[in-house]
Amino acid sequence: MERTFAIIKPDAVELKLAGKILARIEEAGFAVRGMRLHHLTKREAEGFYAVHRERPFFGGLTDFMSSGPCVLMALDAPDAIKKWRTLMGATDPAKADAGTLRKDFGSSIERNATHGSDAPETAAFELGYFFRGMELL
Repeated sequence: MERTFAIIKPDAVELKLAGKILARIEEAGFAVRGMRLHHLTKREAEGFYAVHRERPFFGGLTDFMSSGPCVLMALDAPDAIKKWRTLMGATDPAKADAGTLRKDFGSSIERNATHGSDAPETAAFELGYFFRGMELL
């Protein structure tokens, strides 16, 4: 069993897609071990995406991620990181495979509905950034 971190981003929450995305997560066999609705501050978004600080999209990304509430989740499944990234699809919804969350619910590379950890080390950092140990089952 592996644990990963996932976000239903502000665009999907605003469009009332969180329930549909959560249903797809559960249908894919993930166990939700932690979840909460949270409106990131600009500072929280900057800390979370600090690895991208020098990239030209950093300001727009942190503005977007702090623009409205999002759903933060800890997901368990065998090979959860790879499985979640496959379910999400490519970062650019136009390039994502049919049936993926980003293809079905994303509108652009910036507003692509979901986020997921890309490696075990990233998952550990991201889970720890938003959840205290006792908040996770």
